[in-house]
Order: sequence, then C-alpha cells, then structure tokens
Amino acid sequence: MAIQAPKGTKDVVPAESYKWQYIESVARKVCDEFGFNEVRTPVIEHTELFLRGVGDTTDIVQKEMYTFDDKGGRSITLKPEGTAGTGRMFIENSLFNDPQPTKMYYLYCPVFRYDKPQAGRLREHHQFGVEVYGAPRASIDAECIQLAMTVLSRVGVKGLSVNINSIGCPDCRPKYNESLREYLRGNFDGLCETCKSRFEKNPLRILDCKEEKCKAICAGAPTILDCICDDCSAHFEELKACLDCIGVEYKVDPFIVRGLDYYTKTVFEIIAESEGYTGTVCGGGRYDGLLEQLGGPKLPGIGFGMGMERLLLIAELSGARIPEPRQVEVYIAAMGEEARRTGFTLAYRLREQGVKTEYDHVGRSFKAQFKYANKIKARFVAILGEDELERGEVKLKDMETGDEGYVPIPSLTGRIKQILK
Repeated sequence: MAIQAPKGTKDVVPAESYKWQYIESVARKVCDEFGFNEVRTPVIEHTELFLRGVGDTTDIVQKEMYTFDDKGGRSITLKPEGTAGTGRMFIENSLFNDPQPTKMYYLYCPVFRYDKPQAGRLREHHQFGVEVYGAPRASIDAECIQLAMTVLSRVGVKGLSVNINSIGCPDCRPKYNESLREYLRGNFDGLCETCKSRFEKNPLRILDCKEEKCKAICAGAPTILDCICDDCSAHFEELKACLDCIGVEYKVDPFIVRGLDYYTKTVFEIIAESEGYTGTVCGGGRYDGLLEQLGGPKLPGIGFGMGMERLLLIAELSGARIPEPRQVEVYIAAMGEEARRTGFTLAYRLREQGVKTEYDHVGRSFKAQFKYANKIKARFVAILGEDELERGEVKLKDMETGDEGYVPIPSLTGRIKQILK
C-alpha cells in the first residue's frame, strides 16, 4: 500500500494552488494598505511558551497540542496558534524599542491541533492573522475588524456579520468569575469533566465549552458586561463608536469569550453565512497582558486569526470568482537535436521577456506535442523542424484561430510580445 498523508492533513496540488495564491495576494495587498508588515516565526516553539501564553485551562493546551521531547530532552510543541509565537518574537528581538505601535501580519502560517478533522479545519491548517502591540485605544480594535472584513469582502465571501463583546480586565474579571461560579455551582454535576476542572481556576472557559450539556447550562449564566469596570466599559463604547463611524454593523454577544486565556477587553468573531456553511471565519481580540506573561514589557496587544482552508472553502461556497492562472502563451514544438537546442534557447528568450512558455522535455513526436499543447491550452505553438531551421524561420500557429505563418527566428520574441499586447 502506498504511503498516504497523515489523517487531518491535506496536499495542495498544482491545479489548486492558484486559489491559495489569489487569497494570499488579496490579504497582502490589504495589509499593506493598512500599514501592516509581514513576520514569520518558527513552526516549533518551547512548550512553556504556550503554557504561559495560551493558558493551561484551554482546550488547546489540555487536549490538542502536538508536544514531544527533542533529542536534547527539551519539551517542544508544534505551533497551535500564531499569537504566542509572535509575542515571543516581539520580545526576543526587542521590537518594543521601535516606535509604537508595531503592526504585523502572518500568512500561510501552519498550525497544528489534534482534534477531529472537519471541513475547513484540519489537524494541520494554515492561518492568516494580524498582531498589533503598543496601541491602547479601541480604534485599533476597530481597525483590525475593518481589515478582516476588507479581506473577506475582497476575496468574495458573502453573508458576513460581526459579533463583539468585552471580557473585562484583571481588575474586574474576578468579580464576574465569582458571579459565574455562584450560578454554575447549582449545575456543577451536569458539567463535563473538563469544565469541572475549570470551575475554580478559570470558570470563564466553561462558557467556551463545545459540549451540548455545558452549552445548555451556560445559556442562563450572568453576562460579563454587567460586571466590567469603568475603564473596560469606556473602551467598549469607543469600539462601538469607531465601528459606527465606518459603517460596520455589529451585534453585541455577551457569551463570546474566545478559547485562549490571554484575551482581555475586546473579543470578536466574524460569521459567514452562505449556502452549505454557517460559522465563524475569523476570531480575535485584545491581549493587553500577554507580553508581561511571556517576560516582556507592559504593552497592549490586539489581533485576529482566520484559517486559510476555511476561508477558501467559504469563498467557493459564496461563489467567489477566483481568477484562474495565466495560461501558457507559447508552446515550442521542436524535432531533431539542432532544432531542440534552438527551441530551448527560444524558450529562454521568451521567458526573459515575461512570456509564459513551455517546451517539450519528454521527446514526443510532433503529433503528440500538438496534442499536449492543446491539453494545456497554449495560445501559440512555435514549430521548429529541419525545414524551419534551413529557412531560419519558426512556423507559428495561433491555436485559437488556426492561423499559421512564418516568423524569422530572431524576431519571434518581438512578434509574440506584439501580438499579446
């Protein structure tokens, strides 16, 4: 039996890669317009980074991380999300000494979570995300939401809606945690075992549980918006005012908490509704204490992440028009050793001028080369045989019209460029 890809992973084959490249190009362009610069961090990190940053009561740390000891006995984890690694990079490279804020994005970032594979969410998937450090005002929260909405809209995703919430700060969250514990105490026996373990240490995580029985219990829980302090309340009001200014419609959902411990104040989700799919396509929020947790300076942070596989799936379900790649413009069909060398040189010259050119590397007959040129939908076939070489010309056939003519070999590149214009 042939070796297969591990469960929960997927190949991107040549016929599909242009779709990824298109979405990546849209994301890069939007990030550039918003003043964000790309960062790239390692696929592996020390496990402690995620224990300190993501939180040991989260599903990711408790159930989903790929962790192993390397040959030096160090505990290493395959990156389960992008934010903690970006925070580590920010501290390690002393980016806090630069003028703030620092606005960054990552693209085609592989992340690994051991979970049941589902449509658009595999054990190895890829994230596009943004991270901003050093901006305390809620206007940057709104800007991140606007950036995400812009990318999704330009890609062609339809039926978008924004849900926002505030989960408070270390000053006001303890009051809510106690209120939540008081409510849950009477339903404790009905909680799943994971949520029971979270009850004392981090009851807020219970609101994020995917178990149906826990969801039902939490449906009547008190909301954190009733407990946030004046500073968090003012921040939330500024966020809403900024979104109103730019016409982004939103709904306040007091039960959004997100799945990671580093979040404070703003949390948000962007939902996509299209035929065949309804669900979260982007999630993020503020993490003002993350850098300190990782041993860095006290600087506020905000960001989001969206899965590329899920984004591509939803874009296609939305009927997004993803431009197909440029077809081969010239196929050089040569027969005979001298003609093949001349044809190979012509292919090089054409490519130098930006003409998408293919050349026979298989040794097919003329008939087979024409058949192949048809299959790859080449616009022109440049024919080189002994007769053409003796005349110093190339026979050029337009595969769309069937027109044929002879072009001097030195003039082929110029003629092709002229026609393609």
